[in-house]
Amino acid sequence: MQESEIKFSDLDLKPEILSSLEGMGFVSPTPIQAASIPLLLEGKDALGKAQTGTGKTAAFSLPLLNKLELKQRKPQAIILAPTRELAIQVAAEIKNLGSNINGLKVLEIYGGTSIVDQMRALKNGAHIVVGTPGRVQDLSTVTVCT
Repeated sequence: MQESEIKFSDLDLKPEILSSLEGMGFVSPTPIQAASIPLLLEGKDALGKAQTGTGKTAAFSLPLLNKLELKQRKPQAIILAPTRELAIQVAAEIKNLGSNINGLKVLEIYGGTSIVDQMRALKNGAHIVVGTPGRVQDLSTVTVCT
């Protein structure tokens, strides 16, 4: 099967994820997604580079969403973003991609807002944390991210 012929339904993704993708109007992965998703689903490491708007967030998020253990309340993934705006954008995209996963909790953490509120939110449980390096480091020292 050639890359251009691959459809999301050909990948080993949970039905809830496929349903979210269908609802968003996505049928076939972009080249970066087609190259990385199968590797990441196998548990392999991948390093990818692609232009803006090519679906890099979905390329790493879909396998991540596929492997989540929703019964675990502690973060199973921490994604670092260089800016508050990008952290918010990445978290929103992950929430959209996982919109049909019942109980999914994605939390964005960054400076300029109440660290106490973010600590409380983390203690209430999050599967995926998307944050800026400084705030993630601040919160890791109080052991809510670990």
